[in-house]
Amino acid sequence: MANTLFDFVGGHSGAWKVVSMNPVAGESLGWVSHLQIVPGTLSEPGTGVWTLRGVVSNLRYTERAEKDALTAVQAGLDRPEATCAALIPIGKTEAWWNLTQDERRNLLENQSHHIHTGLHYLPAIARKLYHSRDLGEPFDFLTWFEYAPAHAARFEELVAALRNTEEWKYVNREIDIRLVRA
Repeated sequence: MANTLFDFVGGHSGAWKVVSMNPVAGESLGWVSHLQIVPGTLSEPGTGVWTLRGVVSNLRYTERAEKDALTAVQAGLDRPEATCAALIPIGKTEAWWNLTQDERRNLLENQSHHIHTGLHYLPAIARKLYHSRDLGEPFDFLTWFEYAPAHAARFEELVAALRNTEEWKYVNREIDIRLVRA
């Protein structure tokens, strides 16, 4: 997919209703009741309580065999049954960014098994990663998940597994925002 910019606008209207906003690490964001996802730069500054921007980009830590395995089973977003979602903005420490690309890859997959773990939860849970660091945003990544209510427990397992890894030790800011379709 080509680099595509998205705005996640937290405010008082939008397609997704906020159920909870929990800071897992670091400072939270201001409380909002809804979230709107806007492709491109269509949202005007000040239209929400906060706006987070991210770009869909190339896969940076995924090897060909992993990409093929993910593509073979990953479900798309906007499935009618996937009425639950989570937006999890994540900031990593400077220690993470001071590592070389191969050192980050080693931590991500060889030690933390991030991709391998995620495969166990597909296709029930769909995911898209947005990169924000190079945009000067307050988070490095915005992770978006969608799933059916019947898979809520599986989603909790996935999040717990990912937070219980070597890689997560490099997270200095994370907010867990849970949503349902409005």
